[in-house]
Amino acid sequence: MSDIVVNIEVQVNPTEDLQKVKHAVENIFGALTFNVKPKTWGQLLTAKTTGTQGLTKLSNLLNRERILAAARKVLRNAMNEDSITFYLNKQVAYAGHISFSQQTAESPLGPIKVQIRCDNPRKLVDWLAPRPPPKTRKNASRSK
Repeated sequence: MSDIVVNIEVQVNPTEDLQKVKHAVENIFGALTFNVKPKTWGQLLTAKTTGTQGLTKLSNLLNRERILAAARKVLRNAMNEDSITFYLNKQVAYAGHISFSQQTAESPLGPIKVQIRCDNPRKLVDWLAPRPPPKTRKNASRSK
């Protein structure tokens, strides 16, 4: 997988602490360089990372939280021919966990928008949230 570009956007409301919002994003993607743009209402926080190394922490969280099947479904539904766009709950990310959300209404302070551009979104989803092996642990233990 080459030519992966991850763009992250988060609305920072006037009632929110900018450092806490940055912390929420870094909990999911690791250390990033941020840009902050003033908006009519609050600020827009953006960050960019490239390659699979920028997605390793996200992949590890999906695995650790045992939500690979749900993540695969969300990510597959979020694919088009050259990108994947999805939203994460900002408050849950601050706590170091993953919760997918809708673009509006589900996250009171607004979601973290993630857009991943790549040559092969299907292959990237398979890497981020791998399908479980065909044999279950129960079947594997019988062969021992």
